[in-house]
Amino acid sequence: MITKIPYDRSFLDCVTEERETRGVLVSSLHQMKSDGREEDTVREALDHPIAAPRLEDWVKGKRRILIITSDHTRPVPSRVITPQVLERIRRGSPEAEVRILIATGVHRETTEEELKEKFGAAFYPQVRDMIRVHKAFESETVAKGTLPSGCELSVNALVDWADGVMAEGFIEPHFFAGFSGGRKSILPGIAGASSVMQNHCAKLIGDERSRTGILAGNPLHEDMVAAAKLAGLGYIVNVVIDGEKKVVKAFAGDPFAAHEAGCAFVGGVCRVRPVYSDIVLTSNGGYPLDQNVYQSIKSMTAAEASVNEGGVVICVSCCGDGSGGEELYRWFAESNGPRDVMEKIRGIPAKDTIGDQWMAQILARIMLRATVIMVTCKASEPIVTGMGMVWAESIEAALCKAKELKPDFDGITVIPDGISVIVRDGE
Repeated sequence: MITKIPYDRSFLDCVTEERETRGVLVSSLHQMKSDGREEDTVREALDHPIAAPRLEDWVKGKRRILIITSDHTRPVPSRVITPQVLERIRRGSPEAEVRILIATGVHRETTEEELKEKFGAAFYPQVRDMIRVHKAFESETVAKGTLPSGCELSVNALVDWADGVMAEGFIEPHFFAGFSGGRKSILPGIAGASSVMQNHCAKLIGDERSRTGILAGNPLHEDMVAAAKLAGLGYIVNVVIDGEKKVVKAFAGDPFAAHEAGCAFVGGVCRVRPVYSDIVLTSNGGYPLDQNVYQSIKSMTAAEASVNEGGVVICVSCCGDGSGGEELYRWFAESNGPRDVMEKIRGIPAKDTIGDQWMAQILARIMLRATVIMVTCKASEPIVTGMGMVWAESIEAALCKAKELKPDFDGITVIPDGISVIVRDGE
């Protein structure tokens, strides 16, 4: 059997024997294909907003409008969304001043080249001067109140500058917030570093409801919803994309009702039942999500949900940008293994949460269940091995190493894109 596995901007072949392949888990979303009418799909959503007026009517009377959009780690097709959003803003409030805030969370600053790719080379010059990049550790922030968990919320001060705050983004399964999009544009998107840290504390990350595809009772989601309300998020335009990063569905309008509708759609097309095996291979969906180890942990959680205790998880991810966070690397490089990492993190109070501990906590959880092999570019080999994982130069080499580790393995499960699936038993 040959299964195409996304890797960087292309694909690698995963070759397995049919008799040893127990299942290939693919979401219905990735079997859908964009009809090439991306702009029309977004336009139809803007023409028929959910629980809200049309955008051009919502902006009437507003003089300062803030558009929040995702950073370089998210494949949000701003080249498709932003031109239409700006056109409607101009139609409804021609004199309004518009600023675009890049929601980096606590990621590194988005570069100009990445912005050009995000907005499209032809359109980027039209918005260059509107763009501001959120820097969680440096940007001016304003206090907004206390969240359900007790976290103190601060956000980029531009929310107080604006009299209309909206966000564009995309909805996909998310490994601890349930789904991406909507309220995540505020927290962690444009929140101060301390607020992000507290929201991502050991207690909330460790909650059994803080998992892919779960919103009800998810404490992280509840904090994010509260943050969006406190920050005054008033409108969203969120899309759903296929395996080629093309728009297949769009939702616009009220930031909560429209997001819930989008999550219901994604939940319906991305849910797959686990096929348990000793060896599970997955990927982070290719560029831009497979730029670093930090982001790659997301797809590992899909494999975690299908791998037998003591098995092997293989993650195929280019990681040309390295670890994605020096703190994440140090958690493992300076520890005595994943159990040591987990015990240290569980002892950290919410207000003392430190950089990348949430990703370290999740990776430690996965590594305590299974050996992790990463197929990355050669440059990231020392990072992978320094973190206590196994490095492989190819899928073929990774499968050989997995079989050496589990000579009596009961089969292989392949999840071509671990980001796109919700792997869960039951209803």
